[in-house]
Amino acid sequence: MNNTSLLLDPSDNVGVALSDLEPGQKVALNGVELEIQEFVAAKHKFAIRDFQPGEDILMYGTIVGEATQAIPLGHAITLQNIHHKTRQYSTNPGKFTWTAPDVSKWKNRTFEGYLRSDNQVGTANYWLVLPMVFCENTNILLLKEAFENALGFSTPNPYEVQIKNLISGVQGKKITETVAENTAPIESRIFENLDGIRFLTHDLGCGGTRHDSETLCALLAGYINHPNVAGATVLSLGCQNAQSSILLEKLALIQKGQPKQVIVCDQQQEGTTEQLIQKAIRETFNGLVEANKAKRQPFPLSKLVVGLECGGSDGFSGISANPTLGRVSDLVVALGGSAILSEFPELCGAEQNLINRCKTQDLADKFVHLMESYNDAAKRVGSGFDMNPSPGNIKDGLLTDAIKSCGAAKKGGTAPISDILDYPEYLKNTGLNLLCTPGNDVESTTGLAGSGANVILFTTGLGTPTGNPICPVIKVSTNNKMTNRMPDIIDFNAGTVISGEDNLETCGDKLLDLVIQVASGEVITKAEKNKNYDFIPWKRGVSL
Repeated sequence: MNNTSLLLDPSDNVGVALSDLEPGQKVALNGVELEIQEFVAAKHKFAIRDFQPGEDILMYGTIVGEATQAIPLGHAITLQNIHHKTRQYSTNPGKFTWTAPDVSKWKNRTFEGYLRSDNQVGTANYWLVLPMVFCENTNILLLKEAFENALGFSTPNPYEVQIKNLISGVQGKKITETVAENTAPIESRIFENLDGIRFLTHDLGCGGTRHDSETLCALLAGYINHPNVAGATVLSLGCQNAQSSILLEKLALIQKGQPKQVIVCDQQQEGTTEQLIQKAIRETFNGLVEANKAKRQPFPLSKLVVGLECGGSDGFSGISANPTLGRVSDLVVALGGSAILSEFPELCGAEQNLINRCKTQDLADKFVHLMESYNDAAKRVGSGFDMNPSPGNIKDGLLTDAIKSCGAAKKGGTAPISDILDYPEYLKNTGLNLLCTPGNDVESTTGLAGSGANVILFTTGLGTPTGNPICPVIKVSTNNKMTNRMPDIIDFNAGTVISGEDNLETCGDKLLDLVIQVASGEVITKAEKNKNYDFIPWKRGVSL
């Protein structure tokens, strides 16, 4: 790769700066040399010809913006001289053929997972404790503290010593405790085959619309049905909109094989808080004994369900990390596994490519309907997909939603689309699936896990600590600088594509190796180590 600039597609009319470009600097794109006329920061774009107002800006071989004023050759593309624009699309899928990647070297590879009775395979083994309504959050936290402390899943807070030392400065007392002593790991866990008990809290279940409560029930059913979950304890107040009976109905619709154990504790039926908590502890402990009987065993890579997510994106996301995920997605699909691409506001501008890849007209129609309905809902409250890029995105080169989206769509690789899932639908078909979620990092990863992803790949160029309670989240960096600056949250560096140490194929193959290690429990993700157990259900209002 050219170490100063890049043309993403032969038909593009703007280049991408791979490093800071100074006025007078010469760059060569596709054998044509031009001179930079003004400073262009790394990750940003520059004109490779003269533009007049109204002319289209092309990247990734499609329209990503429109010039709002004259832009001379060699000048930077900025929010002052372009705005968002996308190519018109046809709802009829075009002729599409897919050349699957060579997967011969992966055919006999396996990962160590947990087999469930419905033939799903978990990459972890958790017991789940969740509330039907926000009124039960305090009781969930009581259970969390009690179980984690008693079973060896809690870890001391390394920042307590710092606070105690600050207190000592006020009181004039010397703290003798050291950080190393304070953060010493707790000894052996009680249940060796249980990876943890995960406790969810949320602010829904009552007071909102009945539709929001029903959607919450469907999402929670997806979490209980997830292959990484052995069983669940549900705390209900009793009078809320999100009734436990609705949850069990939603679970019955997607559950196959032998039903998982679901313990329901209703506070208004049990009486005192003490009675509620004691029942939950007693019955949950018996469930943990059963869950601990599961053991890891080898399974083919066709049992992987890879969620595809990006957050804190930058101008390199669509060049390095996202296409690297696309390579992994294609490999997994070619091996008979599944991938799920989410974040519909970040597919705006990439619609035609995705429509063309839909296996049926019905799938294409469902995709277009979900995209247009979502965008229309946003417009009704004064927003729209065009307002998706965050200040951090814009600062690092993603000036329009179309620029951001065409790079984000690269996470989905090139495979045909097997299904379109509306939030929070559960996975039904192998292959590449599209899931309607917001671009909001946590709402989207929450949805990916709720739809059955047993590993999530999450690209970031700016840095974000997002994780998930039940699904390992592998954080993939887009650039070397951020990897070196934030090593505590990054699991894999795709910045080697920008520096020229890797191409997309070799980088993707290395990432799939890491996926196998994480899925086998051999490597613990940084989000897991940091306890980034983020869970935010999506209210079907406007969230970009």
